[in-house]
Amino acid sequence: RIGAWMRAARAWRDWQGAKFCRFGDNMRQVAVTEGDKVAAEMKFGFATNGYGVGELADAVGAVPDGKVKALASEFEERYKVAPELRRGGERHESLLYGARLELGLRAFLERGGFNGFTTTFEDLHGLRQLPGLGPQRLMADGYGFGAEGDWKTAALVRAMKVMGEGLPGGTSFMEDYTYHLAPDGHQVLGAHMLEVCPSIAAAKPSLEIHPLSIGGKEDPVRLVFDAPAGPALNASLIDLGARFRLLVNEVEAVAHPALPKLPVARAVWECKPDFKTACAAWILAGGAHHTGYSYSVTTEMLEDFATIADIELVRIGDGVTLSGLKQDLRANDVYYYLAQGFRA
Repeated sequence: RIGAWMRAARAWRDWQGAKFCRFGDNMRQVAVTEGDKVAAEMKFGFATNGYGVGELADAVGAVPDGKVKALASEFEERYKVAPELRRGGERHESLLYGARLELGLRAFLERGGFNGFTTTFEDLHGLRQLPGLGPQRLMADGYGFGAEGDWKTAALVRAMKVMGEGLPGGTSFMEDYTYHLAPDGHQVLGAHMLEVCPSIAAAKPSLEIHPLSIGGKEDPVRLVFDAPAGPALNASLIDLGARFRLLVNEVEAVAHPALPKLPVARAVWECKPDFKTACAAWILAGGAHHTGYSYSVTTEMLEDFATIADIELVRIGDGVTLSGLKQDLRANDVYYYLAQGFRA
């Protein structure tokens, strides 16, 4: 219990004075990927500021060719690189640009002292690919990340990275991508267009290139892998307008058949207490489609973190019922309203 609290306290300390970089706006002004950045800085201690993607494009263009080639060679040693991307392959230039994109991102983040960042496929001015491989590898190094401008999830992923450091399992940005509604059991397929962290890979990732029908740019390179089976959780940081809520669903990741038509990193899990209850509870509690997904962070750590931050934590797991959750949400609304005190 002390260890869990210490990890939560360390993540809270990491947020104090932290900076998160937002390239472009949030996707199509989607509400759940937005929020009150000023209120978040007052409550949590981190700042979120926007930067033009043209500034990132300049950083990418400034990367020396020698560094690009050296990183591309490292890729060939570290991952199972598709033949067409290897040196001499017909699409090797795409791999080189993926390396350049990562190095430009890394230089920008290091220069600005950022703890995490967001991107969006709707704002790629000056970039040839939607960043995929770069965010994957930067997350593996501990950066927070949120796609489509989702700065709250970027901050949460960073906090979860700090909480879980040194523990087996890994943590990643994630999304409920689609659902397997078979009569004999319902499951969730978690994935994203490109950006799932290889810290949760079950085996050596493949480095591949495939078309991406969204964003209007060149085919991006990305790491493709399956996540392992085992206990895990999804967490979502929600801006309710008057306050913040941290929502956690405990899940069990499972083995699954090969998915050759889904050339991205992915995980498949079963929700606790069951699929229907968990989905309904997630909606009732205002959960978003982006999450921090972790095998190493526990509900106890996140509960301690929420206590330190003085925000509500809602758990969805074994023993939870919809009637009980509805009552808890109503009671919590009253408590957190009164806890703020009366203002003249």
